[in-house]
Amino acid sequence: MSEIRTNNAKKKLKSGGTVIALGGADSPEIVDMLGPSPVDAFWFEGEHGPVDYADIGDLTRACDLWGKTSIVRVGWNEENIIYRTLDRGAQSIVVPHMKSRAIADEVIAAAKFAPIGRRGMWTSRQGYGVDDYLKRANDETMIVCLIEDFDALPELDSILEVDQIDVLLVAQSDFSQSMGHIGNPGHSEAVAAIDETLKRIVASGTVAGTNVTAESAGKYVDMGVRFFYTNLSDWLAKSADRFAAAIESSK
Repeated sequence: MSEIRTNNAKKKLKSGGTVIALGGADSPEIVDMLGPSPVDAFWFEGEHGPVDYADIGDLTRACDLWGKTSIVRVGWNEENIIYRTLDRGAQSIVVPHMKSRAIADEVIAAAKFAPIGRRGMWTSRQGYGVDDYLKRANDETMIVCLIEDFDALPELDSILEVDQIDVLLVAQSDFSQSMGHIGNPGHSEAVAAIDETLKRIVASGTVAGTNVTAESAGKYVDMGVRFFYTNLSDWLAKSADRFAAAIESSK
């Protein structure tokens, strides 16, 4: 009998650790190339990016080879979208626009098998050859929900009561846009609201997450954030700048 693959990012969070999730690596070849890197998870973009259902099998297989958690952001909170994404092999689902307890309950129902939820009965590629898959799948499925709307804040306490949510991630650009500061997540009002929201999540005992760069990560570590999303495009652009600067300085 095969063993279900451990969701190493979820395991790390449950033990009190921090997780780095890298976005922008939306091909199996890039996952393989970055497999030896210290990231814990690869975040595949099904809301804004190129990832579709047919891609998820190969992407998640590449993650499995390296023991990295496969995370897929879906475009909307729709039951079939969520469980079909998990059926294709994703170990974690990211759902946008978490604005109420009712929405959170719907996400849990879609992502978890009974008795917790009502996820449709089908053999995920994570379950091939695993006799006890249906008993263990709930424990290995990680749910990340995005707080990206200012008007979600009055509902935050009730959302935090949903214990099957593994991470509440404050998406800074969308959050600031919802406050009227489009393209300016560094606006003082947005920063204050984002920081206060993260502190409330941390204080509740739920894992808080947000998007960071190398320059900003330390602030959020100090705040108690434990899930960090960063993007390959930022890494590449900064490395290119450093490389070009090194050439120029050598002339």
